[in-house]
Amino acid sequence: LFFIFFLLAKPNRKLTFLYLANDVIQNSKRKGPEFTKDFAPVIVEAFKHVSSESDESCKKHLGRVLSIWEERSVYENDVLEQLRQALYGDRKVRKRTYEQIKVDENNCSPRSSPTDPPQTTDLIRALQELENAASGDAAVHQRIASLPLEVQDVSLLDRITDKESGEQLSKMVDDACMLLADYNGRLAAEIDDRKQLTRMLSDFLRCQKEFLAEKEHKLEEYKRKLARVSQVRKELRSRIQNLPDLSRLPNVTGSHVHLPFAGDIYSDD
Repeated sequence: LFFIFFLLAKPNRKLTFLYLANDVIQNSKRKGPEFTKDFAPVIVEAFKHVSSESDESCKKHLGRVLSIWEERSVYENDVLEQLRQALYGDRKVRKRTYEQIKVDENNCSPRSSPTDPPQTTDLIRALQELENAASGDAAVHQRIASLPLEVQDVSLLDRITDKESGEQLSKMVDDACMLLADYNGRLAAEIDDRKQLTRMLSDFLRCQKEFLAEKEHKLEEYKRKLARVSQVRKELRSRIQNLPDLSRLPNVTGSHVHLPFAGDIYSDD
């Protein structure tokens, strides 16, 4: 039934359906594996369908959902591999264990090599993208805050007295469910973006510390050189002051002594 509604949905709503499936799958995994298993046969086809007719931005969101399922071991490796194939095709995707991912998250281990820090432009772009993140969407916050109590409290279902009011409430619940599922998906994507930014900043900070240590070492080296040169200059000035000024020595006639130039000494004359 999910897949039928999924196929009939508009293209811009299909990602929302997958966010909804993600919410159901993860919540059901805590209580029991039934929904997770039920979704497994169709979720791969859903991934194939969306990735085949979507742009790179949509695939990026799907990749985040997949990374969450990998990190939390929502599905077995064979299903995860099918999802990777559906999303990335034959492109080889490096697999990491859950423990490796948790170590990366806890330690903010840099993914870049020490000689390849993130560029400043990449950091600025990542920060600018977070300006429009889900957590700052005031309009959606207002819509969620304005949801009627009837869609949030099961005990209020007793107020339904006829089929018309029941169908009306059902539509409201469906809309609320889609709204929250879509927003939860956006929040999950934002969390992933912030983790990536944290790793980039960690890389950038580490490299800046290395550059700083290198420049501080250079500064100390040049300070020592400046001190040595300054000492030489001081000693040289002192010696020059104590040397006689031969150009001003008087001769017996009272005139100044003519000091020959090198050319005078070696002249044939």
